[in-house]
Amino acid sequence: MTAGISRPVRLGLRANAAQFTLLVAVNALVGGMVGQQQTVLPLLAEREFGLTGYTFIFTYVAAFGITKAIANWFAGTFSDRYGRKPVLLAGWLFAVPVPLMLIAAPNWGWVVAANVLLGINQGLTWSTTVVMKIDLVGPRQRGLAMGLNEAAGYGAVAVTSLLAGYLAEQFGLRPAPFLLGIAYTALALLLSGAFVKETRGHAHLEAGQHTPRADGRHDHLHAGLTDRQIWAQTSLKEPALSSASQAGLVNNLNFGLSWGLFPLLFATADLPVGQIGLLFALYPGVWGAGQLITGALSDRVGRKHLITGGMTAQAAALALIAASDGFAGWATGTVLLGAGTAMVYPTLLAVIGDVAHPAWRGRAVGVYRVWRDLGYAVGAVLGGIVADLLGLHAAVWAAAAISAGSALVVAGRMYETHRPRRVPA
Repeated sequence: MTAGISRPVRLGLRANAAQFTLLVAVNALVGGMVGQQQTVLPLLAEREFGLTGYTFIFTYVAAFGITKAIANWFAGTFSDRYGRKPVLLAGWLFAVPVPLMLIAAPNWGWVVAANVLLGINQGLTWSTTVVMKIDLVGPRQRGLAMGLNEAAGYGAVAVTSLLAGYLAEQFGLRPAPFLLGIAYTALALLLSGAFVKETRGHAHLEAGQHTPRADGRHDHLHAGLTDRQIWAQTSLKEPALSSASQAGLVNNLNFGLSWGLFPLLFATADLPVGQIGLLFALYPGVWGAGQLITGALSDRVGRKHLITGGMTAQAAALALIAASDGFAGWATGTVLLGAGTAMVYPTLLAVIGDVAHPAWRGRAVGVYRVWRDLGYAVGAVLGGIVADLLGLHAAVWAAAAISAGSALVVAGRMYETHRPRRVPA
């Protein structure tokens, strides 16, 4: 009898193609939950709830970012302790009320509360799919794996933002755009519960095969680090991990600021909702598609220069957006911003996978994503305050300056974490 014999655990993308593809699809649904509201909520705030102060409008982005950051830590800790799949399922349960609350919201407090739940959903589900994909592919294709993961997630953000903008233009701001979220949640619960398999065994296999770097750089990052030591290394002490954490924070600062501010900035030119949705979709669309190239490229050329160049490109893109006041300039800027983000996003996650020991990889990813997703809140609050005091364009200029500073930090502090293996002739 062979029916009860499980297949041996193997590492690699080809060996785990079916599960990897399924997790890519699940992460696309995770991204779609964000995309359903990005184009619509800033307009809802102004048109239905009469909110005019930018800082107040951005509270929903800050609430989302803070709760997502906290949820990332729990996702990493619980996935190392209890397994990946239970955390993934729990994250999707938190998504169930979100679209219903946005449809029924009688005041802005309901919108903020819905984004608290959405932040928990995103932290638990996205962090877990990241860890599961790193588990499956092993050390040789981390960049490719993260490129595919993030491309699916942010490609879905772009497509759903565009679709939600179209639905809002055709049928009104509520309820049509948020029906997408109901469908996404139902499908994700089905796929995650019935078909996704636990991947912690793959991490255990890699831990057993783990070999230290020849230069001894990671000798202090052994399997037995405590949670506090992992937090300290990822946040401050280890040059590559901490550089990745600050770059991730600044990257999502830009995304958080764009989420709350770009639709309002674009509306100053009296653009229709459909064009605003298109402009907003260009950023995550180029970001999502670009990662199909940049993730695999980092496996070939290394991580550091892609990250430095990507943060520099984001600074240039934000400067162009700040200096523009019409569709053409904004479209060019958002495309460049997406390209810069594509260079950075999967590569930073690959850096964490390169450096963190398999025994505490989930917790390291969780800490990194705490810092990265706090950027949503920082960007929303900073953007709101500067916009209230100095105007919308000034807030974008501020983000451009911060991005340039982040590029300098990476250039000066991060070392190359991935040395591509030469294929024998």
